[in-house]
Amino acid sequence: MSLFVQQSNEFIPRHIGPRETDVQAMLKTIGAASLSELVSQTVPPAIRMANALNIPAAMSEHEYLQHIKEVSLKNKVFKNYIGQGYYDTITPSVILRNVFENPGWYTQYTPYQAEISQGRLESLLNFQTMVSDLTALPIANASLLDEATAAAEAMTMFFNTLNKQDHIERPKFFVDSAIFPQTKDVLITRAIPVGIEIVEGDYKTASIDASFFGAIVQYPNDKGSVEDYKQFIGAVHTAGAYVVMATDLLALTLLTPPGELGADVAVGSAQRFGVPLGYGGPHAAFFAAKDDFKRNIPGRIIGVSVDAQGNRALRMALQTREQHIKREKATSNICTAQALLANMAAMYAVYHGADGLKNIAKRVALLTQTVAETLEEMGFELASSNFFDTITVKVKDAAAIHAKAERQQINLRKIDGLHVGISVDETTAISDLYDLINCFENDTDPVSFDIHHDAELDHIPSSLVRTSVFLTHPVFNTHRSESQMMRYIKSLENKDLSLNTSMISLGSCTMKLNAASEMMPLSWAHWSKIHPFAPVDQAEGYKYVIDELSKYLCEITAFDACSLQPNSGAQGEYAGLLTIKAFHEANGDHHRNVMLIPISAHGTNPASAVMCGMKVVVVKALENGYIDIEDLKVKAAQHAANLSGIMITYPSTYGVYEETVKEITDIIHEHGGQVYMDGANMNAQVGLTAPGLIGADVCHLNLHKTFAIPHGGGGPGMGPICVKQHLAKFLPGHVEVTDGTKEHAVSAAPYGSASILLISYGYIRMLGTEGVKAATEFAILNANYMRAKLDGQYDILYTNHNGQCAHEFIVDLRPFKKTAEIEAEDVAKRLMDYGFHAPTMSFPVPGTIMIEPTESEDKAELDRFCNALLSIRDEIRAIEEGKADKKDNPLKHAPHTQAVICATEWNHAYTREAAAFPLYYVTLNKFWPSVARVNNTHGDRNLICTCEPIESYMEA
Repeated sequence: MSLFVQQSNEFIPRHIGPRETDVQAMLKTIGAASLSELVSQTVPPAIRMANALNIPAAMSEHEYLQHIKEVSLKNKVFKNYIGQGYYDTITPSVILRNVFENPGWYTQYTPYQAEISQGRLESLLNFQTMVSDLTALPIANASLLDEATAAAEAMTMFFNTLNKQDHIERPKFFVDSAIFPQTKDVLITRAIPVGIEIVEGDYKTASIDASFFGAIVQYPNDKGSVEDYKQFIGAVHTAGAYVVMATDLLALTLLTPPGELGADVAVGSAQRFGVPLGYGGPHAAFFAAKDDFKRNIPGRIIGVSVDAQGNRALRMALQTREQHIKREKATSNICTAQALLANMAAMYAVYHGADGLKNIAKRVALLTQTVAETLEEMGFELASSNFFDTITVKVKDAAAIHAKAERQQINLRKIDGLHVGISVDETTAISDLYDLINCFENDTDPVSFDIHHDAELDHIPSSLVRTSVFLTHPVFNTHRSESQMMRYIKSLENKDLSLNTSMISLGSCTMKLNAASEMMPLSWAHWSKIHPFAPVDQAEGYKYVIDELSKYLCEITAFDACSLQPNSGAQGEYAGLLTIKAFHEANGDHHRNVMLIPISAHGTNPASAVMCGMKVVVVKALENGYIDIEDLKVKAAQHAANLSGIMITYPSTYGVYEETVKEITDIIHEHGGQVYMDGANMNAQVGLTAPGLIGADVCHLNLHKTFAIPHGGGGPGMGPICVKQHLAKFLPGHVEVTDGTKEHAVSAAPYGSASILLISYGYIRMLGTEGVKAATEFAILNANYMRAKLDGQYDILYTNHNGQCAHEFIVDLRPFKKTAEIEAEDVAKRLMDYGFHAPTMSFPVPGTIMIEPTESEDKAELDRFCNALLSIRDEIRAIEEGKADKKDNPLKHAPHTQAVICATEWNHAYTREAAAFPLYYVTLNKFWPSVARVNNTHGDRNLICTCEPIESYMEA
């Protein structure tokens, strides 16, 4: 290989952990002569890809950054006044650098292991408190995907509260005509499959009766008008129904909050709290509700509990609500939040505080008022005299105004030929008003306006002026200087284990390297400042990346068409199933509603199927984890007339490539069904096989797994779907970019969380065709190396006939419950003392851990993790042999905090050194869990989901 070819391939060994010198030693441990032999022993030959992937050769990191900079310049950064739920914002530099650009925040996993997640849990609790305070509703979750899907979740929650699945007494949902169009579109998508009847109209004249289960209004509304909904909300409640208000957090610093108006739920986007536009995302949506809904509220809720020492500790509360527990009985399929962006928004509120937010809002409102009054003086009429940051101007020739705006590099909202929308935001300066007003002026008269810095805000109705206080907790009133803020962010980061600490070997979650070169462009203005509804000729850089990435993903999956709209894996499942549903209905097969789902499937699978109005029929699994073909044949034949399809994961959730997979897909097709493949385990397919070769018709891809988008402490994610040609015309459309010939949208923005598509694009371009295949091969190598090292000390479940696993494997911990009274949770917590995050626990088999090292971990890190598990096995053996007490041992008391280790008293039979420094490597770089084992039951019985009064901290 020449020096220059070597340079272009430099990223491959930077992404892939093991060195060439390590590979032979690893293969020897496994018992394979070569990497190609191992792959042949692992991947069934019948599904192997014959040819190399047709994607570009690898680029060096330097070449890629030059390339993506050139592509970014195809985008045109205009001054945006489009609004419609998306606003430019100023990200404080201390948050940009220390959160958004910091791997200590963006490489964390979802905080299921609370003891090593206290930092992000505190920040998310701040987010919930911020939302609860501003909406005046007592309980909020830790973010949803976007405003439109949050509204759809509220609608679904109301529907399920007042209707039983088999008997719909209240089918109607009122949608005020003045809500955002993209929200209306997503509501319609979500309503149709489950039998909800959308009734659109004007809330002022609506007649709500007992056939309605709920209603939605926008506050301020789509045209910017601030409406008083109190009377309408009362009428809906009189009819026994519920109301959700889609609203704006910045506006709520000045306006009477939804809770005080009587609303049952408030939803919206926290984007304008310091999160860049990014052509539509990722952005954290919020969802706040009355206490009555705390057991039904979708998404994650962070709650306060205590640890084993009686100290305050945070955790994810009420987890039995989640789809992993309730499966087809779940009312939501949510798996990914927007945790990283929620943390940014929370930090924005912490930094600015109530007064700072109010001042920003007042500046925005004052600038809007100045523009409005100036235009009125010029003879223009406004659609409403009550507004906060948005006005709709009645004009004679909207096209001429937009043309002049474009010449000044300004985007106004295109409503119709006689109306123009203007939304002012935090980035708007007084000097910007000259060009803005000039869009409505002739080219001869100079622009003039008067702005009174201390003027009253005359366009917010006195009856709707906020009088209640918010953000009174000390956390929102302490960190005003940058030094304070920087140290607060760092103090939280130090409590969390992330990929810059050690490997996170979560099976099915693929926590691989999120390379810095993939991440860097996200902060660049030509990517971050593009509005999702900007004219397409201003987003040609995005179009290039979207088109190229779609092409690469189709090549990798052996499919024909792609939609990048779904902004989570579960959203991708939902979109894929809707595509199958639409295909059947287009063929006149409206009755095909039975979805076969193996018992081992992800919990989101049955939940997504139910959301699509499908009936779930469970297929059994064999002892080796394979799908029970005989049971499948019986059920496929039994439901042949109504069969919609099957949902499978490949390799299976048990970590093996099922040799019978083609037989499975053939059976479904023979009975008229379609095959949906869950892409969670795509990291074991790329370059070796593909869903299209296996017989699937549609597959979602977790870009936050296989394609290197970081997990961000629980989100963002992306779940695009790829499909065969016969399904292409049924992919999601969008009200802003299509002519209405495609199906309705599943997300608020046309391309979901578009800005993070850059990460996956960079991943593919820097690895190239050889690198993406090598990533799969090394994922298989690393998994089998760890499996071989642990085999003999632990029981390994579900290997293939050659004794190999795929890219992950399951370790059985159930025997230790009998022999030593040790549970899987004890092992998980003890791993924290060794400096590691636990693997996936009790999925898909209770009492087990599922390990997936990914290709990015080097041999030394794999050895450290294996040595930790082998040392824990010795600790269990000591209990089994009576050398250690069954109650007083390092596993039962894990994790051990610094406070416990350094306390004056030590009342355990084992030593402090054994507790805190069980192996030598731990002494070199000790990670201290910040709390002892968290009491989950206490947290659910004493539910607290906002920041407590300061006295409670003092007591702790």
